Amino acid sequence: METLRKNQIIRVTIDAYSSDASGICHVLGCTVFVPGTIVGEEWEIRILKVLKTHAYARGEKLLLPSPARVDPGCDCYGKCGGCDCRHMSYEEELRFKLTKVKDALQRIGKQEITACEIVGSELIEGYRNKGILAIGSVDGKAAAGFYRERSHQIIPVERCAIQDELTHRAANALVAFMNENGIAPYDEQSGSGIVRHLYCRRAVHGEDRLLCIVARKGFGTKTQVIVAALRAACPELTGIVLNVNKSEGNTVLAGDFYTLWGKDHIRDTLRGIAFDIAPQAFFQVNPPQAERLYGKALEYAALKKDDLAFDLYCGAGTISLCLAQQAGRVIGAEIVPEAIENARSNAALNGIDNAEFLCADAGQAAQALSERGLRPAVVVVDPPRKGMSEDAIRAVASMEPKRIVYVSCDPSTLARDILRFNSFGYSLQEATVYDLFPRTKHVETVIWLSRQEAV
Repeated sequence: METLRKNQIIRVTIDAYSSDASGICHVLGCTVFVPGTIVGEEWEIRILKVLKTHAYARGEKLLLPSPARVDPGCDCYGKCGGCDCRHMSYEEELRFKLTKVKDALQRIGKQEITACEIVGSELIEGYRNKGILAIGSVDGKAAAGFYRERSHQIIPVERCAIQDELTHRAANALVAFMNENGIAPYDEQSGSGIVRHLYCRRAVHGEDRLLCIVARKGFGTKTQVIVAALRAACPELTGIVLNVNKSEGNTVLAGDFYTLWGKDHIRDTLRGIAFDIAPQAFFQVNPPQAERLYGKALEYAALKKDDLAFDLYCGAGTISLCLAQQAGRVIGAEIVPEAIENARSNAALNGIDNAEFLCADAGQAAQALSERGLRPAVVVVDPPRKGMSEDAIRAVASMEPKRIVYVSCDPSTLARDILRFNSFGYSLQEATVYDLFPRTKHVETVIWLSRQEAV
């Protein structure tokens, strides 16, 4: 029987998308993944790698383009690994993302009810309220950019279309100062050098602009000179912070933070609630879309004024404080101590006194609250990409909330967790998809599960 061979050239038609936005075709009974292609297109492809059940290929020649194909408009497209959908129209991108969620719910989650709507972003360029650039050495000089996909090779970036312009202006000023003053970028292999990353954060509803320099150590006598250079290049800045990160590996933010000038945080609002946001605090990168998603989460929660609600994986309390506007009492839990401090201070900032916060793992918090005899009407969960642990799901189900609202950034782990909740008597009622990350493969989904009463 004929099989695929490495370097074989084949004419194919793309008939589906994978979860990372690669096109899929089927040849000789094998599923072939081809990045940068669009459903309906005809290509000549070159087979790069053949495995037992699937293969990987590269598009060699586009024979019949899709009407949805557009100019990526970025010199780094296909190099930095950041934007997976720049070759397709935004309408096609939304179709891909909605299908991605539907497929996961049906194939992995075995659900009959699936997502029927995706809410697109009003902004698809320049929407990010924070930007992080790696600082490294390119041709013997300091440069700012992104790591090439699956590597630590710096791809210099003059302008990333989805980032705020301030990030690149600040990076250019920092790199110029480093090259003029002999300040070397950090080298991960040798442990030499100083500067690791540059991180900018801006308020969407306000004027605050914060710059964080991540370095292995401080700048000594050159500290105020570098501050002056950055303020001259970026006069809209309201604060400059140094993060001394001595950790090994590529963790961006770790260690101690020192304010070099101005404020050590920005203040922004979400659904009318003010948040003070430190460099290391989590805050949605696309706040206007986050407001829409949170609005749907509140709609699904359907809280009454005397209800008790739990918010697990609460971060800095963004969802918790929104819930507190409608519930009688809210208890949030988060394993990161700094986030809990943020959540408590943000509650005080807004005069919200019906929200309390616990520093604990989601499963441990749910178990502890259950042991206190607390029975929430609603539990909201917003876990990281890996989803919920089985222990956390079991602990949440043991409290028998009427509703569970699950906010997810990964459709596959969401679908897996829905199936687990099904085994405890909870059924999916509705799902809505939100695009918080235009031009990338990532997507957010919010769902509502209800507890089926025993007959």
